[in-house]
Parts: sequence; structure tokens; C-alpha cells
Amino acid sequence: MNERMCLPLCLFTVFLCCTVAKPRNHWNTFWVTTNNPTASSEAYQGTSKVPSGEMPALTTEAGHESGLNELLAALPFQLQHHVSCPEDTTFLQNVFRENTLHLLVKIHERLKHYEESKPVPIVDSAAALSLELSTELEGKTASREIKELLILLTEPNMKSILVAHDTIAQRNYDPKLPPLPKDIEDDEDSVKIIRLVKNKEPLGATIRHDEHTGAIHVARIMRGGAADRSGLIYVGDELKEVNGIPVDDKKPEEIIHMLAQSQGAITLKVVPSVREETATQEPRVFVKALFDYNPKDDKAIPCKEAGLAFKKGSILQIMSQDDATWWQAKLEGDANPRAGLIPSKHFQERRFALRPPVATLLIQRTSSRGSSGFRKSFRLSRREKKTSKSMYECKKSGMYDMADVPTYEEVIPYRRQSGAKHRLVVLVGPTGVGLNELKRKLLISDPQHFSVTIPHTSRARRNQESDGVEYHFIPKHLFEMDIQNNKFIEYGEYKGNYYGTSLDSVRSVLSKNKVCLLDVQPHTIKHLRTAEFKPFIVLVKPPTLERLRETRKNAKIISGKDDKGSAKPFTEEDFQEMVSTAKMMEAQYGHLFEKVVINDDLSAAFTELQSALKKVETETHWLPVSWIHS
Repeated sequence: MNERMCLPLCLFTVFLCCTVAKPRNHWNTFWVTTNNPTASSEAYQGTSKVPSGEMPALTTEAGHESGLNELLAALPFQLQHHVSCPEDTTFLQNVFRENTLHLLVKIHERLKHYEESKPVPIVDSAAALSLELSTELEGKTASREIKELLILLTEPNMKSILVAHDTIAQRNYDPKLPPLPKDIEDDEDSVKIIRLVKNKEPLGATIRHDEHTGAIHVARIMRGGAADRSGLIYVGDELKEVNGIPVDDKKPEEIIHMLAQSQGAITLKVVPSVREETATQEPRVFVKALFDYNPKDDKAIPCKEAGLAFKKGSILQIMSQDDATWWQAKLEGDANPRAGLIPSKHFQERRFALRPPVATLLIQRTSSRGSSGFRKSFRLSRREKKTSKSMYECKKSGMYDMADVPTYEEVIPYRRQSGAKHRLVVLVGPTGVGLNELKRKLLISDPQHFSVTIPHTSRARRNQESDGVEYHFIPKHLFEMDIQNNKFIEYGEYKGNYYGTSLDSVRSVLSKNKVCLLDVQPHTIKHLRTAEFKPFIVLVKPPTLERLRETRKNAKIISGKDDKGSAKPFTEEDFQEMVSTAKMMEAQYGHLFEKVVINDDLSAAFTELQSALKKVETETHWLPVSWIHS
């Protein structure tokens, strides 16, 4: 059922609220007079939380002004060890020497003394007594003292003091409410009359029409909005009148138009819904969005105006999950307190699961060209498709990743502590984009800080090679055993020999307090996303085809028939495959990338990557909860 957002109502400051029950019942009243819904809500909560007869006391007792002055004078010197610059010390001295502060503290002490002594008023009608005395004195002999007293009693300031005294003495703090309407029938439900004043802020509520009863109900209260902060409007409340006009026979669009045309104060008559009195405080939950969302393009959202747009990678604070289909959230760091509607994780997963697998088509189209890039990390060149072998069997295949439905991932802030292991840096990109060149520049820039893994192979060691330098050489049966035990991040077979990158080789680099640089096929990324490695994943993309033709016409790509590798010039097919593969990677795995670098110019791309890696080590980032609380 569609909802309509009360956006044209644009504020809603609570001016008056009273509950009108049946004539035989008592009135329950509550007044708030303010031009700020936040202030009204906080004022109510504040008075309810402070117990009667309690007031926070200072460290000095009433009547000890000299001790109080000494305390305020000594505070700036006591705080010197916590102040970073002389200007702050001077500022604190000026604050604590300010005469206004001393007067406020004295007032506080007087009030504290008043609270403790609990004086009882001698009379609660001082204003009436003053008027009676003035009337009586006017008929007396006009002496100088009587004239002076009459002038004093008729002064506006004196009258105001006496009225304030009577108000406090009589504890008559409640305002006068409007008279009870005479046209209330005995069988009419209890209603609540709310008077609101327009402002530029939206109400933060939606309304819907009940098809069975014809009633207009409040469908949703957006967390943090004016309605939510006021605490006077609730989900399920039935709207009966707007400015005295019944709305039972009107559509939500007509009611919104009425509210938009209203000027100044707006009076709403609602029937309160039956609700639980005890509200539980929901924990703060943050999620990282793994897809782009625009409510204007969503035909399923109950109210487009209430929707919240976001981009892939946005951090969202979930404000409410009461609705299983539509959550309420706001962008982290956004000053707007009102939440917006977003599809829930379960609902979005269902919608994504029904979409055609576009990424699968891209992979098939790319693979149909008859060649694929074997890992250059294994010191091997590109080879024909007939020699390739699946890097992962069964559950670790690319098809398994295609079945994954990315929506939201719960995250928390994380900052690397001094001495902690570095995050694994994973570089992903199509063949020929320049991954190895970027790794090489990082290694040269700081060989004590960056390092790479040494791959494993089952082939025989050559005369000029050393074990643990070019490769870790292990027998073929041990290699196959490690494959069965899932010890390799990825592996492949070439000319009867295995080549692969092991998890232990990554651990070896990280244990030396170095940053491990690793480039892998994208379908292996999700198996590296663990609390142990906390990978920072970077996609390196090529520029446009035009720029590739212009900047790399004389460059060469590694290719050949053996693992020594040879170079050949780039072809137009190489450029097209590089661009299309990058698009496929971003479409299918884009939700896993924390950084995207376009390698148009190698020096500029290196500087950008180097800066990003520096921030990873020194700044706070949002990481999956499972990585931190595992």
C-alpha cells in the first residue's frame, strides 16, 4: 500500500497538545510552547529525568563565597598540565574570573540552599493582598510614607514579582487549556488535538489510506525527524481532522495539498493508536552499502519522497529495522537528523536474485576469445585457453561468486594500532594494465616496508635458481596435497607443473612487519577477506581506448610459450580486452574494492596508490564487524 510523505507540512513545531477523552473521563494534558521540536522533546525528557528535590551541587557549600572565589581562581593553575598552549591558559583564567560566572554560581548556591530548607509560603495570594492594601491606603491620610508605599506597590516590577511569588506558592505552572468542545459524543473515541507551527523542516512522517475502513493512518515515523523528536505523533495514529476539516473521505494526496496550503498554525485531530509504552533503545548499527540506490527509480518503495539515495561504498547508520522490507537509515556524518527509507537486506537480496546474471554474460563473452591471463606472479606468460586450469575447484570457482548477492555489510571504525600487523594489499586488474609495474615502484620506494610473496612450483629447480628466492620448490605430490588442504590462494598447471601462491607465503611477509603486495584473480578476493588479513583491495583500471592507443602504442605486453616470458607489442584486441575485462571486474566485484586507480600515467597512478596506502596505515577506516570481533 502506497504511503504519502507529509513534506509540504514542513515543520512541525509543537505548540499545543491535549488529550480529549469522553466527558465522563478526566482530561490528560500536556503543553509545550516552543519554536523548536528538538527543544520541546528535550525539555520534556529533561524534566522527567531529574528527580524532585535533587539538584547537582558544587564542591562548595552555600555561604562560603570566599572559598568559592579561591576555588575558581585556582582552577586555571590546576589545569595547566592539561593545556597545550599559553593562549588556552589565559582564556581559562579570564573565564573563571568573569563576574557573571561568580554570580551564576552564587545563584546556584542560593537555590541549593532553598531546596534543602524547603520553605513554606506564608501566603499564596500576595498580589491580591497588595491590591487590597493599595485600595485601603488610598483613603488614608496622604502622608509621605503612604505615598511612597503606594508608588512601590503599583510599580510593574513589584507586581510581576508578587505574581511570580503567587504562581510558585500555588504551584500553578500549567497553562490554561482551551475549553472542551461541546460536540463530543459519548461514544466517541479518545482523541488528541495537536497544534503545530510550520517551519522549513519536513515533518518526517508518511500517511496511508486503509482500504478496508477508509481511515487515514500515520504509516511511518522517520527516525530523527520533527515528528519523532516531538514524541507526540506515532505510527498507527488515525488522522481525523486538519484545521477543523474532516479527512475521512479524502485521499492522502488531498490531505497533503491541504497541509501545503495552510499558513501559520495547523491543528490536527488524531485518534491515538494502541502501542507499547516501553520502547527499547536500538543499538547503533552501521553498514557499508554494496550497491547504488536511487529511490526515484524504485517502483516498490512505498513513498519516494521518504527514500534515501546512496552510492556503493556509502556508510549508512541503520536507525530502525522495525519494517522487514524497508529499513530507516541516514548517511554517516550527515547533519540532517531525519532518516530515510532504504530496502532491507533480505528484500534487496531477493530482488537482486531475480535479476539476469549480467556478469556471467560478460565473462562468457571475454572467455570466448580463446585466451586468458595466467598469473604473472607465477613468472608465467599468457597461454592458450586449452592449457588453462581452474584456479579453484567447486565452491571456490567463479560461478560460486556469481551466485553471491551483495547488499549491505555491517562495519565498524578501525584504526591500525602501533605494532599491529599491516593489512594485506591486494591489487586487481586486467592483463597489461600495469600491476607489476606499480608493485615494482612500491618496492623500490621503500624495500624495508613493502614486500611480495614467493610463489611455489612443482617443477625441477634449474642450475641458476635458489630455493626460496625465485620459487619455493616442492614435489608434485606435496603440491597436490596442499591443494586438497586449501593452502593456496590460487594455483594453475602449465606443461605438467604446478605453480601457485600459498597462504603461508603471505603470512611470512606480514610476520616481518611488512606490507605484503599481492595481485590475484578477482574471484579469489572473497577468500582473502578474513580477520587475519584484513585486505585493502585496489582495482587498477586502464584509461579509455583512445588513451590506450595514444600512450601505449610503443609499449609491450609479456607473452610467450614458456615461463621465461617474452614481450610483444600491444594489439587493438589487447586494448579492447583490457577495457572490457576491467568493466566486468568492476561490475561483478566492485563492492569489494576500497580504492580504484586509473593507470593513465604510471607516475600519477603510483603517487595516488602510495598516498592511499599511507592513509590505510594512519587513518580510521570502516571494516567488517566480523574482522574485528572474530
